[in-house]
Amino acid sequence: MAQHFLLSAAARTLSLRQIYKAGEDAAYETFCALRWPETNGVAVCPDCGCYESYKITTRRKYKCKACYRQYSVTSGTIFASRKLSFSDILAAICLFVNGSKGRSAVQLSRELGVQYKTAWVMAHKLRESMQDEVEGATVQGEVEIDGAYFGGHIRPKNLRKDRVDRRRKRYQTGTRRVVVVARARKGRTLTFVTRTEADGVDLVARTVKPGSIIYADEANHWDHLSRGYAMGRINHEEAYSDLCGTHTNNAESFFSRLRRMVRGQHHFVSPKYLHQYAVHAAWLEDHRRESNGDLTMRVLGNAMAAPVSREFAGYWQRSA
Repeated sequence: MAQHFLLSAAARTLSLRQIYKAGEDAAYETFCALRWPETNGVAVCPDCGCYESYKITTRRKYKCKACYRQYSVTSGTIFASRKLSFSDILAAICLFVNGSKGRSAVQLSRELGVQYKTAWVMAHKLRESMQDEVEGATVQGEVEIDGAYFGGHIRPKNLRKDRVDRRRKRYQTGTRRVVVVARARKGRTLTFVTRTEADGVDLVARTVKPGSIIYADEANHWDHLSRGYAMGRINHEEAYSDLCGTHTNNAESFFSRLRRMVRGQHHFVSPKYLHQYAVHAAWLEDHRRESNGDLTMRVLGNAMAAPVSREFAGYWQRSA
């Protein structure tokens, strides 16, 4: 029997011991190399684009010789105004990608020795950079689509006489959401969060390229896609796949990972941030055959290319 990739030596090319043994200077050089890859880590002014600057070595900053603006390697990125050291941020990313089913902010805060809110914002910023990687992306070829409901649990009353039919609309909490996935069998995984599965039809139509083959279950709302795509339908009451290769097993595999992430790691996910957790699970699915060292560099590269987070900048200082 073949060895699972995560058990092989090829899956573990970076460890916390290596990060901290290399030291802060090595971590800083890694940040510079990924922030300015076109100049091999040589600083470029984010304001005017000048390649010449003065080094302020005591604060790891630069002063542009053209516009005289002071900046650092994290200026204008999601790590702008950082408080953690470069080694700690690199270690946080390594821990984050090591979790094959995600990593909770509580666990991350304990491992880094930081406050929960620091770890929570850091984790969401990393998920935000993962989302930037697939922004505007499309899928093509053989594409499987499906939807799954998350949240909206209604706790039953203690006494039987006080219990209600939780399936009725009037008793719903309004926090239930649907994650719709479009997963190419030989490509990436794209996710959307909607109130109903039928709301995902238009999103799928805008995401899947013409000429593709779409595989779905027999829910009626997917019938609208048959006007523009060749479709394969599978009735899950009869079978999960047929001899012609019609199935949605890859989409179901994604939902399996997302459910384990939500229930096993986070226990509760707000509908406001469900899309970020779905993106995180999809990212892990798409890059599951890469080493943790490559994944760490990929996330760090995305983060250094991403602009300042508008949603999580000063998150804990807001009044509402």
